[in-house]
Amino acid sequence: MAEAEDTKSLWLQFSTNKDDKALRDRLILTYAPLVKYVAGRLGSGLPAHVDEGDLVSYGLLGLIGAIERYDPERDVKFETYAIARIKGSIIDELRAMDWVPRSVRARARDIERAMAELERKIHRAPTDEEIAEKLGLSVDELNEALTDISRSSIAALDELWTVNTSGGDSVAMIDTIEDIDAPDPQGSLSQTEMKEAIGEAIARLPEREKLVVTLYYYEELTLREIGEVLGVTESRVSQLHTKAILRLKARLSGSTTRTSLEH
Repeated sequence: MAEAEDTKSLWLQFSTNKDDKALRDRLILTYAPLVKYVAGRLGSGLPAHVDEGDLVSYGLLGLIGAIERYDPERDVKFETYAIARIKGSIIDELRAMDWVPRSVRARARDIERAMAELERKIHRAPTDEEIAEKLGLSVDELNEALTDISRSSIAALDELWTVNTSGGDSVAMIDTIEDIDAPDPQGSLSQTEMKEAIGEAIARLPEREKLVVTLYYYEELTLREIGEVLGVTESRVSQLHTKAILRLKARLSGSTTRTSLEH
């Protein structure tokens, strides 16, 4: 309780004197664990040469920006606001590095396109066998491709849709859904409409993929922990996660609010 009061006092002091570097630094130290948390989750499954320390550095820039721009008077928890900005900062830096091979990007687009075409034709989620046949691959080759994509891709559910606040900040869709007490960040597109659209897309996923999405994004389990729950390897969970994201992208591709994802 005392710690919460101290943090509230810090915010009150900082809101009246944003040039006070000492106050800003104390807030950075207070919320630094958020950066470590986000970097750890985004770093899961990325190639070994992507150092988590670098992700933390990128995320720290997002945290600093969040602290400098946050308004305590708004009815939005700082943690919700900061996590979205930390994620955005890390993802922007990774994209700027352009380290994802073109062949992997192309393969991800091919799989997403095949999923969309098959679903329009058969009116259900296509099986691995159907996707592989459409692509002229074996199921093993499809799984290898999914593994390559999962190792290289930073696409995630919270990138599928973003909404802009009146202040010009991007708020991740998944954060908007999770924080049910937060106000609508964009008047022209209601939270209810967004929830229904993405909720419906998730509900139509195959059961195991739906479970992976639920455990990862809503229960916040790691891929390794999900593997223990499902009784499969972490790499298999990563494949299921990648398939789920590609399916969701394919289904939401017609939305004007969909983020343009780079693969």
